[in-house]
Amino acid sequence: MPTIQGESVVRESLLERVSDARSKSDGLFDIVRSESLYDRPIPERHRIVFYIGHLEAFDWNLLHENVFGLKSFHPEFDRLFAFGIDPVGGGLPSDQPSDWPPLDRVRAYVDEIRKSLDEKLAGVSSSHECQRDGFSLDTLLNVAIEHRLMHVETLAYMLHQLPLDRKRRELASLRAESSLVRSEMIKVPTGSVLLGLSRDSDDFGWDNEFDAHIVHVPEFEIDRYMVTNGQFLKFVEAGGYDQRELWSGTDWAWRTGGKINSPVFWRGREGSWFLRTMFDEVPLPMDWPVYVSHAEAAAYARWAGKALPTEAQWQRAAYGSSDRERRSYPWGNGTPTSTHGNFDLRSWDPMPVNAHPRSQSAFGAEGMLGNGWEWTSTVFGPFPGFQAFPFYRGYSADFFDGKHFVMKGGSARTAACMLRPTFRNWFQAHYQYVYAGFRCVNV
Repeated sequence: MPTIQGESVVRESLLERVSDARSKSDGLFDIVRSESLYDRPIPERHRIVFYIGHLEAFDWNLLHENVFGLKSFHPEFDRLFAFGIDPVGGGLPSDQPSDWPPLDRVRAYVDEIRKSLDEKLAGVSSSHECQRDGFSLDTLLNVAIEHRLMHVETLAYMLHQLPLDRKRRELASLRAESSLVRSEMIKVPTGSVLLGLSRDSDDFGWDNEFDAHIVHVPEFEIDRYMVTNGQFLKFVEAGGYDQRELWSGTDWAWRTGGKINSPVFWRGREGSWFLRTMFDEVPLPMDWPVYVSHAEAAAYARWAGKALPTEAQWQRAAYGSSDRERRSYPWGNGTPTSTHGNFDLRSWDPMPVNAHPRSQSAFGAEGMLGNGWEWTSTVFGPFPGFQAFPFYRGYSADFFDGKHFVMKGGSARTAACMLRPTFRNWFQAHYQYVYAGFRCVNV
């Protein structure tokens, strides 16, 4: 049982993380010019102003009544800013800027929530005295923190699609001349891999991370590096987008219906390809990872005579070892630093896929954390023993629909706390905007 002093230290650390996460989300909105806060950079998503209110509304709806006994001061806004939009097929949102409240009212709502919650949090002497549905305040604060940090990442790729003149420009991307990365595969021997988090663990995890179980994985080969822009360009130039046999039926209908002929981050101009970075457009860096939808990644893999890895294969390549050592990270148990990868919001854009040799896993795979999420062939679904969070039942369960695929690893905009081995991300197959690439396995 933790001591009161120990609980106080834990709680203070969590409160510092809450403050830090708020600072990161506030800073992200600051790069948008004020006249653009009612824009919608991605058709399937809400307007930017929604997310200013949403991050606080989520914390408020999670904690205010059921934990702290606070009464709502603006029920209409609590509902308005409660839920985002999942980019699955169907009608696109058709609201207009005039349908949303003025920015000063949204900001006042945010400020009042922070003031009310902070006063209550400052008065908590034990992080176990406040609970909801049997979950401690520690768990609920971790939910609030990671929810916000997830949005800091998803908002980044949304703002990535905002026209450059609608943002406050920061320093342009700095990079050396790009080079071609030699394609090679590494062998991963037969073995077992641990998926998921044990319910006996003191570590935080989302509902889809439970329960821990062992999976046997036969020998396979996997790319040492993520597939690069230069490698994907060969697929484009070979007419891969026009070869029907490379695409599933639904993927082909999406590709042709949307006239998809290249990654959404690419721009074709005067016979050359450029890449849209957060604050600039640069000649296509051939050694950066390509960011594509699952449909595009799967088509490339078929074209190359390979396949996307399963979640278990990816996990074994990243965290497995010949001596069955349990690793916290692909490189071992050392704390993640900038020498291990491109993550934790240090950069707005990718780096060369071979930029971090110190990230190498036991079997020789590099760059498996950061620089871009990695698509797997595994359909997102529950692990054995799954139990939805009672205070957030739809977080995972709403997406167990056979249309979403597991992603592993992390991007440049993924916070360090979500680099844990058990963390699972997911998106549907036709969503191009996320910072996600892939590597292939031999079939």
